[in-house]
Amino acid sequence: MRNRELPSSNRYPHRHLFSVAVLTGICLIMAATVFCFLPSAAADDTSSCAGEEEGTGPENQQGKSSNQEKPACGMLILEDPGEKTRYAEYEMAVGDSFSVTFIHSVNQSPVTDYFEIREDGIYGVKTVYYGFGAGVPTELEDGQTLTYGEDGSMIISGFDVKMNNLIYRVGTVSDHTLTLEDGTEISLRTLCGRSARVGFRYETQE
Repeated sequence: MRNRELPSSNRYPHRHLFSVAVLTGICLIMAATVFCFLPSAAADDTSSCAGEEEGTGPENQQGKSSNQEKPACGMLILEDPGEKTRYAEYEMAVGDSFSVTFIHSVNQSPVTDYFEIREDGIYGVKTVYYGFGAGVPTELEDGQTLTYGEDGSMIISGFDVKMNNLIYRVGTVSDHTLTLEDGTEISLRTLCGRSARVGFRYETQE
């Protein structure tokens, strides 16, 4: 009687079991590696304002982002300085800037005043104008510089003046335009009305 050869898998069962064990171990290692490199579900806090909760992701646990100081937030408030009627308020952070543009009543050319938000209030930092006239700076003070823009504008910078009472009177013929940090333009004549007195102040959030 001839002997019948068994299939290779039956002839060497120990080799088959060893292969299965090796493959199982490799799969477990790969699965563990992939799990370790999965991104954390906790997102970092990317808000530009302070006072919001910090993220709880790996970076914060390792101290990489929890120590970053965030600018304080507050509101730029526009109101009637006499009656204290509030026209509008806009969220701004310390370090943000805004500007007010109007047509000069004498030389009929545009003037833009630039302001910066700081922890203790609003500061004037720069003025851009296109012609001389009453109320337009003609002499530089200490620390100020005069440069000329490509469009013929005159730029006086180097101001560092705290504006305790920043008030504009909206024109009856030409408008006053408020431009915020993000480029949003707001017509003060539409918002407050012609000849309205508009006071600006910054109020930090507690």
